[in-house]
Amino acid sequence: MDSMMKTQDKPVDLPRRRFIFSTVAASLSGITVAMLAGRPGIAAAVGKGGEATEMDVRILNTALAAEREAVAAYQVGADSGLLSTGVTKVALAFQDHHKQHADVLAGTIGKLGGAVKEPRSVYDFPVDFLNSEADVLKFAAGLERGAVSAYAGAIPLFENRDLSKAAASILADEAMHWAVLRQALGLNPVPGAFFS
Repeated sequence: MDSMMKTQDKPVDLPRRRFIFSTVAASLSGITVAMLAGRPGIAAAVGKGGEATEMDVRILNTALAAEREAVAAYQVGADSGLLSTGVTKVALAFQDHHKQHADVLAGTIGKLGGAVKEPRSVYDFPVDFLNSEADVLKFAAGLERGAVSAYAGAIPLFENRDLSKAAASILADEAMHWAVLRQALGLNPVPGAFFS
């Protein structure tokens, strides 16, 4: 399907990458929560009360929808039977990061007086095209790349600049996911000096 990530890079020797994938991913657990707790961000934005605009709440709800989609996508991957034990552990760790992001975003929307949109009941993932571990990893990498792009686009749009800072910390986590997934696929984890 069209939602499947297409890459010009060629995957190489996936089994040799699993050790690196598992090692790097283990160090990422909880990073976004630590970043949000350790510096001004969403907590500071909530403290400002009525300064958040309707636009900020809409952006947060869009980000929340994307985080929920990522949670569902990682569950599809974990349930596929296509992932090795080590890769499944990493997929579930990344899924947990997305759950944490979603919880923080939903809580922030509520504290800012906005209405938290209901989650979708069904997602249209390209499951017919997921036939191997590499396929699942490519799919996940495509979603993570999309998340990086979405947060990069949203950051300058927040009226409340503390929300921009918090979104940037989530963007960093998404970028690490994308790099780890590319590494696991045998691709250059950081394909350029600038994200495009």
